[in-house]
Amino acid sequence: MAFGDMVRRLAVDTRPLAIPDFRRLWAGQGVSFIGFQLTAVAVSAQIYDITSSSFWVGMLGPANLIPLIVFGLWGGAVADAVDRRRLLLTGSVITWAATLALLAQAALGTANVGLLLATTAVHATGFAITGPTRAAIIPRLVPAEMVPAANTLNYLAGGLGSVVGPLAAGVVLAQGGLAAAYLADAVLFTAGFYAALRLPRLAPLGEVTRPGLRSVLDGLRYISGHPIVMMSFVVDIIAMAFALPRALFPQVVAERFGDSPIAFGWLSASMAIGSVVGGLMSGWVGRIRRQGLALTFVIAAWGLSVAASGLVGALWAMVALLAFGGAADLVSSVWRQTILQTHAPDEMRGRMQGVFMVVVAGGPRLGDLRAGATATWFGATGAWVGGGIACALAVLVVGLAVPSFRGYRAGTREV
Repeated sequence: MAFGDMVRRLAVDTRPLAIPDFRRLWAGQGVSFIGFQLTAVAVSAQIYDITSSSFWVGMLGPANLIPLIVFGLWGGAVADAVDRRRLLLTGSVITWAATLALLAQAALGTANVGLLLATTAVHATGFAITGPTRAAIIPRLVPAEMVPAANTLNYLAGGLGSVVGPLAAGVVLAQGGLAAAYLADAVLFTAGFYAALRLPRLAPLGEVTRPGLRSVLDGLRYISGHPIVMMSFVVDIIAMAFALPRALFPQVVAERFGDSPIAFGWLSASMAIGSVVGGLMSGWVGRIRRQGLALTFVIAAWGLSVAASGLVGALWAMVALLAFGGAADLVSSVWRQTILQTHAPDEMRGRMQGVFMVVVAGGPRLGDLRAGATATWFGATGAWVGGGIACALAVLVVGLAVPSFRGYRAGTREV
């Protein structure tokens, strides 16, 4: 195979960008996500400035997680019953209003932690509505064979935002302060709002169920009755709850690298760097048909790369191995998202994306809890390495034990 042909096969598949509605949605989401990261960093800095307490900064966790769980499930149910364009605009207005409220508090010099946490919860509510709605829209904008490529492009934009946003936040906070960071988010958010505004009407297809508790329960029953969908959530929880080493970064930096801020920064950015590089070399991802089996093995690779990174001593080796894990995590995210978007019928896609958001939000929190707890018993290295090995073993046992998931081929549906 010629080098040029190999590059074309590995390079990210950009065909979905030829579709104007998707292109606008993708670009708008990418730009606005940088602003989202700016606000996330600024709120943490503002609360610490007010309280000098990591406890109150930590309270941002439940302030974000509770709305994501409640309104992620509810928003997904609503997305299956109404025009998804209108719902995306509604959630966007909520998020935008919360950002403007944070801007006003910073400009007025308000020093009320409770008000900041409440505004953050409103901000998370808007995100919880727009997240599953936007994901449920994608299969309506691109052909089924392009859904993996569209998801890869979305995760690539998210990875870039996770690198650029925090770096930009440091510069903006240093030069302009909190109000400048929130103002930048509000301005950048206009790109996402414009993209939503330009979408066509997206009325629900198939049977429409009135949104509410019954609709949410119907979605959960659908998951329990369809092993392939259920397993897409189970393997994600295994990946994050067992192997994510994020909570161990401060201790490892203190023990191995003399509390170096540079080392901490590299470790914190390593997985996002890997996801960006993996996204740029993802042309092969959409050509994999045995997605259940491939998903099992790529999550095992994620766990083993995390374990290996905990055993090496050099910072560059740790970053490189974690970056490889970040690339593996991006690939697994694309396949999990694609299974949900193409395997479930359109009338269930919003609810599936709502549950997906809950799992994506909750899994890393479980991972932080697991890492912190096991570190008290086995030390940081034991918790780091043991978690990665446990992830690899658990996902292989569970993933290979379910025949329908093991044999699943892209584009097929359970009956």
